Amino acid sequence: MADTAGRIPWAKPSFCGNEQRYVSEAIASTWISGGQFVDRFEHEFAKYSGSRYAMTSTNGTTALHMALLALSVGPGDEIVVPGFAFMAAANVALHLGAKPVFTEVDPVTWCMTANDLERCLSPRTKAIVPVHTYGNVCDMDAIIALAKDRSVVVVEDAAEAFASRYKDRQAGSIGQLGTFSFQATKTITTGEGGMVITNSSELRDRLYLFRNHGMLRRRYWHEVPGHNFRLTNLQAAMGCAQLERIDQIIGERRRVYASYREYLSNIPGVTVQHFGPDVEPVVWAIAARLDPRTYPQGRDEVMRQLDAAGIETRNGFYAASMLGHIYDCASLPICED
Repeated sequence: MADTAGRIPWAKPSFCGNEQRYVSEAIASTWISGGQFVDRFEHEFAKYSGSRYAMTSTNGTTALHMALLALSVGPGDEIVVPGFAFMAAANVALHLGAKPVFTEVDPVTWCMTANDLERCLSPRTKAIVPVHTYGNVCDMDAIIALAKDRSVVVVEDAAEAFASRYKDRQAGSIGQLGTFSFQATKTITTGEGGMVITNSSELRDRLYLFRNHGMLRRRYWHEVPGHNFRLTNLQAAMGCAQLERIDQIIGERRRVYASYREYLSNIPGVTVQHFGPDVEPVVWAIAARLDPRTYPQGRDEVMRQLDAAGIETRNGFYAASMLGHIYDCASLPICED
């Protein structure tokens, strides 16, 4: 049953630092669109992630959009993405006129691996987008090696894996570009918001160009048909305050994850996501797979029963091959399972 404090929420943001103070400072400055907190957030995020450049955006999806625009993705191109993940990268590809091509995922980590990746590559492949699902990190060494061999760019979707590490490198900092989300449930939050990181000055300039209406060298001179993907100074102020407390936030998330993993590992018919020895995760969502033989009532009924006990849950992602009304995707048995 739920504890005496009430219902157990699926996620809840943590505001125990300078969030209110910094937002008030941003309002007092009258710089509520751009401003010093945007610059500060980008600088501090780049330093934390171990990258040369970081560029804010309005959300994690527009961060991906910005990254693919910087790579000149367009009609006729293909973007390889996992068949089980949040489908932001696939949707952005379709908006750009490109085709998302879906790989199978590893049956225990639920992440993209190099095993099925080569099958999905073609002369039209413009980028590979590993998605670090639920805070796990894909097997990046093998993916990077294959991408390098085929001269394909890697764009990491680390929306769910900020502060997770792979072989002592931050998730998102391993490919040529990495993207993040600061939506309300994420490890750090600005309400909505996103970030792109890169070590390439050329890509940095193209990111800025597409974020800012295609204007770079002269105001109101559009070098390309850009967008407005700019984060506000108010949101960046919150991001600065959240980033100041990142060690505390990570510690608390790991404490909660360890508790759930201990309890769930002793329940028959429940399998939790596996994290390999090279991954030091900061788990975004604690995911469990239910054995239908143990839970013949089905997932949705289990969720209803938990809700009645005061515990909020979410269903998992749907495989791309189950969304035939959007994607042209053959059956992916592991993703569907």
